[in-house]
Amino acid sequence: MSDAYQELLDSTIEHLQSLKARGVRFVSVSPENLTALSGAPRPAVSQSIPAPTPPRPAPKPSSFSPAPNPSPARSAAPKGETLSTNPTIIPSAAASSSNAKSAAFAELQKRVLECVKCDHLVAARKSVVFGVGNINAEVMFVGEAPGADEDEQGEPFVGKAGQLLTKIIQTMGLSRDTVYIANILKCRPDTPGQSAGNRKPTAEEMQTCIPFLHEQIDLIQPKVLVALGATAVEGLLGKTVGITKLRGNWQTYRGIPLMPTYHPAYLLRNQALSEKRRVWEDMLQVMEKLGMPISVKQRNYFLKAS
Repeated sequence: MSDAYQELLDSTIEHLQSLKARGVRFVSVSPENLTALSGAPRPAVSQSIPAPTPPRPAPKPSSFSPAPNPSPARSAAPKGETLSTNPTIIPSAAASSSNAKSAAFAELQKRVLECVKCDHLVAARKSVVFGVGNINAEVMFVGEAPGADEDEQGEPFVGKAGQLLTKIIQTMGLSRDTVYIANILKCRPDTPGQSAGNRKPTAEEMQTCIPFLHEQIDLIQPKVLVALGATAVEGLLGKTVGITKLRGNWQTYRGIPLMPTYHPAYLLRNQALSEKRRVWEDMLQVMEKLGMPISVKQRNYFLKAS
């Protein structure tokens, strides 16, 4: 085998491996090039081997929406096939990355929905509450655990506390569709002998379930995390310091800025204007961290009239 042919073959293999690492599964190769790569016949040193036709990049997806799934025709290709003699558009790196992220998120959700690690929670739950929102969100809100309403509907923060959280998010100029919302626990803590009410997750329950949340955060890679209440702070940071001391002070979770604040349920119990203002000041810090515009009206929410 000539040095020139070996050098070209090594370069081609390296390029294909790079494409495969980025999630590309199909490339366009002409019959002539495929024959040349197969080595029948091998080219002489003086012959020049045409380089593969450069791929045409696919349109990039929008920054907030996952890229569309591959077409049925391409998805039906035999497993393990990496080359096709039919002209095929190679997805751009951004589209490939978005597809891979969506697939990883779907696989994680499937594992969460099938989880039966906590027998007592499995026996008592109606739903597994995975999370809701945009998997490309810049800000992610993390709560404690599903309540009765969340267990019934299978979505986090849909009860009274959730409705208040939605108002806070909207006041920031965002929506539930542009952020991501999840909990430390994916199942409602059981309350044997109680017809109503909630309880705090145990340390063992949190330790069992929180790896799912870690995976969600690793996939979403938000620019800012908001921990709603002491239990969320404890689950994410391992800190049991009172939320009163921590709220409003930036913390760090795996390099991501984390803002601890009161749980919306606290504001339902204590509706003092001063407490609402404290939570809003925390949200103003989050908006500033994200580089969001803040109006005078937003800055003045919940301030007493002078």
